[in-house]
Amino acid sequence: MTMETAKFRAVTGTKHVWGLAAMASGFVQTEGQLKLVRFLLGVAEGGVWPAVLVLLANWFTLQERARANAFWMACLPVSAILMAPITGILLKHFSWKTVLILEGIPPIVWAFVWYAMIKDRPTEAKWMDENEKQQLLHALTAEQSQSAKSQGYAAAFKNKAVWGLVIMYFLWMTGFYGYTMWVPSVVSEFTDDSSVMGWLTAIPFTCALVGMIVNSSWSDRRMNRTQHVVIPLFVAACAMIMGQFVETPLLKMILLSITAIGVYAPYGPLWAIPTAIIPAEVAGAAMGLQNAIGNLGGYNGPKFFGVLKDLTGNYHAGFYFLALSLALAGIVTFFLGKTIPQRQASATSASNQKTVHSN
Repeated sequence: MTMETAKFRAVTGTKHVWGLAAMASGFVQTEGQLKLVRFLLGVAEGGVWPAVLVLLANWFTLQERARANAFWMACLPVSAILMAPITGILLKHFSWKTVLILEGIPPIVWAFVWYAMIKDRPTEAKWMDENEKQQLLHALTAEQSQSAKSQGYAAAFKNKAVWGLVIMYFLWMTGFYGYTMWVPSVVSEFTDDSSVMGWLTAIPFTCALVGMIVNSSWSDRRMNRTQHVVIPLFVAACAMIMGQFVETPLLKMILLSITAIGVYAPYGPLWAIPTAIIPAEVAGAAMGLQNAIGNLGGYNGPKFFGVLKDLTGNYHAGFYFLALSLALAGIVTFFLGKTIPQRQASATSASNQKTVHSN
């Protein structure tokens, strides 16, 4: 996917596929049909990520992009905050198949809103005046010209730092998706009421949303990316382990919430690290490779958690596995951070870039 294509149209199309595949999940009759619609759902979801990354690159300078990424990725905890209680309420009145069909409608509706409001570039935005457009375009053009001689995946494959990022992201996604997928099951032990379970499930993700925004803003102010990835990951790992030694629902919920903050907070600061440790000419391909391979952890985490639960009959081994993955991700990030050059001009650059939108 290249910068020149209409990314907002690509996202519009994938949202339609996303919604239709989600709705089709409510009509399946066989395991093969379920695998097919879930595959289509994954294809649609996978198409949104790179398209939105390019849109953000077309609208935000490098110094603003960490916060832009964090605000965009806030959709993850926000969706959980909203849909967990809504799903709980729906399950009290409808079958799970009907709920799947109903929850496939919002992406289709939002696709029309997206198409009407989002544009690929500032020059196409009708809500900006010409002065604002030119200032932003000048800043983005100057930045992109510095990395115009970009190289592809072949160069990225040869860069050791790229593989460090891939390994780190894989480990993080293992813990991230393992936690996200299994939290509702853990919370279900607190109550038999599906609607109450939905509201309780929203609590950790509400904490995660606050943690993401605060951590990203603090990272930009301090111009420090590594600490704002490593510390949350270790905090999440410790909270996961501690959660296996407490029995009361209140303490479990507190530790689940701390874990949520830790696994979500690295969004934003993380995506500012590649451009700091990787040559500009391979940064784009590197982040694509990091996302493509690293996201396999999204399968690895939930899958192995489920296997360990079946083998042991409880959640303990699964959470130990996820905690280990997060801790290893933190260790890899720590050593990657050692390669970040110390540039005194970074803070000044950040300040200068911020003035683009403020003028």
